[in-house]
Amino acid sequence: MNKHVDYGREQAAMEQYFREGTERAMALGNRGPLRFTDDGRLQSEILDAYERLGFYVFEGVIAPAELAELEADYLDIMDRMPTGPDSTVDRHGRPALGSDLGFNLFYWAKPLGDPFGGTDINKGRHTHRMFEPTPAEDAPEHVIMSIVATPHFSEAYLRMCGHPELLKLAAAVNGEDFVPFQEGVVIKHAGEGASFSWHQDGQTHWDSPKWNQHSHGFNLMPQLYGSTAANGVWYLPGTHKVGRLDMGSLGAEAGGDRLPGATPLICKPGDVAISNRQVVHGSFANTSDDTRVTLGLGFHPKASVIDVVGYDFDTNQPVTFDAAFVRKRCEMIGYSIAARRQHFPDETPFVYRPHAESGETFVWNDAARRAIRGYNKWDLRI
Repeated sequence: MNKHVDYGREQAAMEQYFREGTERAMALGNRGPLRFTDDGRLQSEILDAYERLGFYVFEGVIAPAELAELEADYLDIMDRMPTGPDSTVDRHGRPALGSDLGFNLFYWAKPLGDPFGGTDINKGRHTHRMFEPTPAEDAPEHVIMSIVATPHFSEAYLRMCGHPELLKLAAAVNGEDFVPFQEGVVIKHAGEGASFSWHQDGQTHWDSPKWNQHSHGFNLMPQLYGSTAANGVWYLPGTHKVGRLDMGSLGAEAGGDRLPGATPLICKPGDVAISNRQVVHGSFANTSDDTRVTLGLGFHPKASVIDVVGYDFDTNQPVTFDAAFVRKRCEMIGYSIAARRQHFPDETPFVYRPHAESGETFVWNDAARRAIRGYNKWDLRI
C-alpha cells in the first residue's frame, strides 16, 4: 500500500480483504491461454467457466511488441490531454487533445474519491458509496479517470480493436454478427485513482421476456501494466445470471463496501479479461503504488441492439438503433481490421461476416482517419 495515503482504521482490514480476495481469484480456475476449437468455438472449459462466473482472464494475448506500441500511444495521450476538467490546453499550453472534436472524451474525479456512488450519474446504478481514503497533501485537485473513443488519438489502440483473436472471441460468444458498442481507457494512477462503486452495467433489457445472461454484452479488458486486488476490478461471481440486484442492499448487508465473496481481477501486462456487463463489479480507490491502465472495448449480440431503444452518447436521451445506425457503428470493425492488416501484414486478418456478406471493404488512409472523427456518436449504449 502507498505510504503517502492515510487509510485511518481501514488499513488493516483492507489489506486482509485484498489478501483473501487474491487467494480466491487464483483458485477460481478461470484463467489461461485463449484457445479455440478447429471450428472457431471457444474451448468448452473456457466457455463453461466464463458462463458460470461472468469473467475470465486470457493470459499473454497482447504480444510484448504490440504492448510497447500501445504504451507509447498512451504516454503520448497523457502528455497531450487537458490539464483538468475545465481546461482546453495540455500541460505545455498547447490546445489539448480532442479540444477540436466538440464533445467531451475525458472524465475526471477527486483523488481517491467515489464520483458515482449515491448519485444519479449513469442512470443511478451506483447506489452504494465507497470508502474514500484521505489522499496525500500534494495530490492534484482532479485526476483522470477514463477516456472514451480512444481510437481518435491512438492508431495502436485502433489496431488492437482489430486483433484477430479478440474478434474471434467476440464471434464465439456473441455470434458472427456481433457488434461493437464503445471503446475507452480506464486509468487508476498509483495513490490517486478513484473508485468505481459497485454496479451492474446495462440499462435496457432487465425486464425483457427475452432477457438472458448475455443480454447486455461483455467488455474486453486488455491490461497495459497489469491488475491487482488493490487497483483492479472486483466481481461477485455468478451475479450476471440472476437479474438486476440492489447495490444499496448489498452494501447494507455487508456493512460497507467490502462485499463478502467478491473476487479481484488479477492480471499481468498483456493479459485480456472478458467481463460480462451484467456481473456485479466495482473497484476501490487505488491506494497502492501500482498504476492500472485498462484498454477497454466491448461487444453486444446484434439481437440486443437492432431496433432497440438505447441512449445517446452526448445527451443520454433515448435513441432507436435501427439497421442503418447499427451498420454505421460496425464500420469501426472494418477500419480496425484494415489498419491492423496494414501494420501487421504477416498476420491472418479476421473476417467479419456481415462485411464479407455485404461486400463492404475498408482501407486505412488519411480519408479513413477523417471518416472516423466523431464515430462515437454511433455508440450502441444499452
